[in-house]
Amino acid sequence: MSETEKKAEQNQQKTTYSLNDDRRVKTLSPGAMVTKRFFRNRIAVLGMFILIAMFLFSFVGGAISPYGESELFYRTDKQTQKYAGVKVNTELRYQQIEKNAFPALAQAQFVLAKGKGTPDFAAGNVQYSYEEAGKDFYVIYKKGASEPIAFASLATVTSASGNEALPFDTQLAILKAVTNQETSFTLGSDTYTVDEDGTVSKDGQPYAYASRYVINAIMSDVTFSKQFKEELIAEIEAGKKEFTFKDADGTEANYTLEYDAPSKAYNIMQVKEQRVYDTYSSPSKAHPLGTDKNGMDMLTRLMYGGRVSLYIGFIVVIIETVIGMIMGGISGYFGGWVDMLIMRIVDIFYCIPSIPIYIIIGAAMDALHVDPQIRMIYLMMILGFFGWPSITRLVRGQILTLREQEFMTAAEATGIKPINRIFRHLLPNVIPQLIVTCTMSLGGVILTEATLSFLGLGVKFPFASWGNIINDVNNTYVLSNYLFIWIPAGICLLLTVLAFNLVGDGLRDAFDPKMKR
Repeated sequence: MSETEKKAEQNQQKTTYSLNDDRRVKTLSPGAMVTKRFFRNRIAVLGMFILIAMFLFSFVGGAISPYGESELFYRTDKQTQKYAGVKVNTELRYQQIEKNAFPALAQAQFVLAKGKGTPDFAAGNVQYSYEEAGKDFYVIYKKGASEPIAFASLATVTSASGNEALPFDTQLAILKAVTNQETSFTLGSDTYTVDEDGTVSKDGQPYAYASRYVINAIMSDVTFSKQFKEELIAEIEAGKKEFTFKDADGTEANYTLEYDAPSKAYNIMQVKEQRVYDTYSSPSKAHPLGTDKNGMDMLTRLMYGGRVSLYIGFIVVIIETVIGMIMGGISGYFGGWVDMLIMRIVDIFYCIPSIPIYIIIGAAMDALHVDPQIRMIYLMMILGFFGWPSITRLVRGQILTLREQEFMTAAEATGIKPINRIFRHLLPNVIPQLIVTCTMSLGGVILTEATLSFLGLGVKFPFASWGNIINDVNNTYVLSNYLFIWIPAGICLLLTVLAFNLVGDGLRDAFDPKMKR
């Protein structure tokens, strides 16, 4: 052989083959061959890149977000709120000296007697009489008694403070004086003065008001001045829709008068500036995906929601896999009555309606007010507990085939314990198929969690998951007007589940020894 030919042969031996060269494939390890076949599948690689992006978005994004998962945001907003209510008495109102002194049956008989013009009437075994003490004002007695037990009037008496209940005798004396247009009256050792508008004063200070108009403040710490009441009643009687009041300090306040026909009352509405939750705020520079119904940043909630959904998916699959490998390994290796027992247990689990059970357990946890964090742990355990039968059947089928091969005969001949034969020699040979199954199961678990959270039975506030974020579409107004609330979470859910399925398909093809190299 010439010197030139020797050099050419040496150069050929030193040549480094590319990864795609058929001569190079023959020297690859099984793991490298699986990797090569996986990366040949462009769809599977796309799914892998989507998963990487979702993991970075959920775990890294949540860590660098300037907002917290449950951080609330506020805005100043003008809101119309009910400030007070005005009731106009159009029917007689009864006041009794003591409870049940003048019951409802007696009141009905009084109305009949008044309509007929008869001064006496009876209710049950009790005889009553009444006298007209003024216009639309009646004092009621038990027949033959000198002290009244009740009175009926269109006007009512309220204390100046609005919180104090005045005695029966005091109310009766005030109404008599107002009805008879008296300017003053004496009750006991006290002297009271009465104004034309029904204001009763004691020692120069307002003591009570008698009027057909009952004004009640919504807030217990709000009181109304005499001037406010007079101007308000004047506006109502004039049929006005708006009311402006300037107090002694010159502060002006605007009110809207709304009549509620069913209750025959006026609602006094006032516009006030208040700090409220920044709910359903549109996307902006501060909040790229807007805010949700609680005034929380949607982008941050989306990141943390992805973290929770992925956590639950992986932990549930790990629980399923551990239980499935143990049960399937024991069933496939020992066979006989052990296999029969475990397979019947698997059949029972397949017959259990899991979704109704999830709903019942979720409702029970709602009733028991289980802590949201503990609830997530229970959710993962329950989903894992009901998901292991399919993995058990897969492992059992693989081990039934593997236990008859020569390496297991050799392991038995060398005296290796059964537990070691299962977990050191059989189960490692099932790992490739388990990886494929688990990868494809992850998408299903995430969808199940999202479904339960959407129904309000899974992850609870303040924790976020893609499922309970989409729960907002239960409100049709949100569904049609706030697309930024639910579409991003739906897209993340769609891409993640799709990516897991694509990667699972790619791994299945890569682990298949019959695939074309």
